[in-house]
Amino acid sequence: MAVVIDTLKAPRPRHPEKQARPDTPLLRKPEWLRVRAPGSAGYNATREIVKSHGLVTVCEEAACPNIGECWSKSHATMMIMGETCTRACAFCNVATGKPEPLDPTEPARVADAVAKMGLKHVVITSVDRDDLADGGAAHFAAVVLAIRAAAPGTTIEILTPDFLRKPVDGVFGLIDARPDVFNHNLETVPRLYLSIRPGARYYNSLRLLERVKERDPTQFTKSGIMVGLGEAKEEVMQVMDDMRSAGVDFITIGQYLQPTRKHAAIDRFVHPDEFHAYEEIARAKGFLMVSASPLTRSSHHAGEDFARLQAARQARDSGR
Repeated sequence: MAVVIDTLKAPRPRHPEKQARPDTPLLRKPEWLRVRAPGSAGYNATREIVKSHGLVTVCEEAACPNIGECWSKSHATMMIMGETCTRACAFCNVATGKPEPLDPTEPARVADAVAKMGLKHVVITSVDRDDLADGGAAHFAAVVLAIRAAAPGTTIEILTPDFLRKPVDGVFGLIDARPDVFNHNLETVPRLYLSIRPGARYYNSLRLLERVKERDPTQFTKSGIMVGLGEAKEEVMQVMDDMRSAGVDFITIGQYLQPTRKHAAIDRFVHPDEFHAYEEIARAKGFLMVSASPLTRSSHHAGEDFARLQAARQARDSGR
C-alpha cells in the first residue's frame, strides 16, 4: 500500500502539461501481463482504511498492476512531500504542477503510521520537488530519522528524486540518516532521456548512486529501469555496467505500461523469456539482487527482497 499522508485537497486536472501532446496508440496487453482484478478480503480492508482516512495512494496514482497483490498483504510505500510533481516525465502518471509547501508535521505522522501498522519494512518515496532549495533532501532525512525513533525494528528503503542541481550537502545529510536501502531509478537508457525523462540527466542520477557508496559503503543501493520503450538489448547491458561501476547492489527491470494516450507509447511488450535472460546477465555482472519480470516494480516485494539482499551480502562476504 503506497500512501500519501496528507489531507484531501480540491480536485485538479491530472496532466494539464500533457494535454497538448499528440495521442499515442495503446497496445493490447499480452496474456503474461494480465492480472486478476483486485477484490480479496485483504485488499478490501486496505482500501477501506485508505478511504476512511482520506489518504491518497501512489498505487492508484501510478496505475500499478500489482495493487491487488500488495494491498492484500498490507504492504506500504509511503509517498511524502505531497502528491504534485514538478517534473513532467513522459512515462509517469503522477500529477504535475505547483506543489504545496512542505508539511513540517509529516515526518512524525509518517513515523506514527509505520509504528501503528507494525511494518517490518517500509519504502518511502516522493515526487520531485525542484522548487525546494535542497530538492527535499532534509525533509526525506527527517522522515527516516523519525521512523527510526518510532519504529526501531522497521527496516527503511528510500526511493528518491535525483536532486538535480541541488547542494551535495543535502544528499550527504540524507545518506547520513542511514536508510537500509537507498534507491534511485535510472528509468531508461541514456539515449531515451530527452524524450522519456527530459527533466533529468542520466549521469547525474548515476552519480547520485555512486555518492551513496562513497559516503557509506555499507549502505545498500538499488536502481531500476523500464523496458519496452525502444531501447536495444546492448543499451540495457550498458546501463547494467554503469550501475555496477557505481556500486549498485540491486537492479529491477520491468515492463513499461502506458498510463494514457498522452504518455509515451509502448514500443513493444518484452517477453518473459527476455526478462529471464536479463536476469541471468545481471547476476553474471555481479548484482547481489536482481528482479526482472514484466510486472517488476521498484517497491514490489521490497521487504522480501531486502531480506534476500542481506543474505546475499553475507554469503558473498563469508566467501572472501
